[in-house]
Amino acid sequence: MDLLVGSLALRPYVFLFLAAFLIAGACDLGLRRTLLFGGVVWPIAWAAEWSSVQVGIPFGLYHYTGLTRGQELYVDGIPFFSSLSFTFLAYAAYCLTRRVLAGIHASSASRAVLAGFFMMMLDVVIDPVAVRGERWFLGNLFYYANGGVYFGVPLSNFAGWWLVGAIAVFAYEACARPDRSRDPGRIGPGIALYYAVFLFNLAITGWIGEWKLASAGFAFHALMALAIVTIVGWAPMRSILETGRVERA
Repeated sequence: MDLLVGSLALRPYVFLFLAAFLIAGACDLGLRRTLLFGGVVWPIAWAAEWSSVQVGIPFGLYHYTGLTRGQELYVDGIPFFSSLSFTFLAYAAYCLTRRVLAGIHASSASRAVLAGFFMMMLDVVIDPVAVRGERWFLGNLFYYANGGVYFGVPLSNFAGWWLVGAIAVFAYEACARPDRSRDPGRIGPGIALYYAVFLFNLAITGWIGEWKLASAGFAFHALMALAIVTIVGWAPMRSILETGRVERA
């Protein structure tokens, strides 16, 4: 319990995002399914981190420094807050996915793949600033064994985030079996959470003076936002065209 309190003291921003996830999820999915979402995502994320630390799959080989041992909770060498963060990141990406695909018939696998992509896009900013943690209040938490081509992060890390995000969302839908014929829920707060996480990490990037990284992250998300607006704008017309085909048939 002391270590859990220590985690809260060291990482208050993580637990604020977690609280936002619980509130947004309860309004959207209901409390039971929100807890199920976290209960499905967290062990998948922890297993992926543990495997990466051991053998480099799926995120690439990296190591935790362990400098905060005794100050915060670790689960078999993995900081508790790190794998816990995947719960609200995956949920936020899931909400954005449901907005983009609203009115479009999509399989659970398609939703999972797109949610994994959106979660990976957050990591375009998160991981590069995290490896510079000694320059802000994250601290010198971890390092990649062989560095990486994208601001010190290997490309395998982004592929891993995409894969883990997709698996987590697919696993949740398999367990929850959401009814797609019903209202998609109140996804607005979840989308707001997505961009709150993005802006928080972008602000940290600017605060430590990494303007090239900040510019790259902003550019990637600006292009993604343009694509989202285009897809969302096209969805009603596509629905009309598909309905017209059905009626003619």
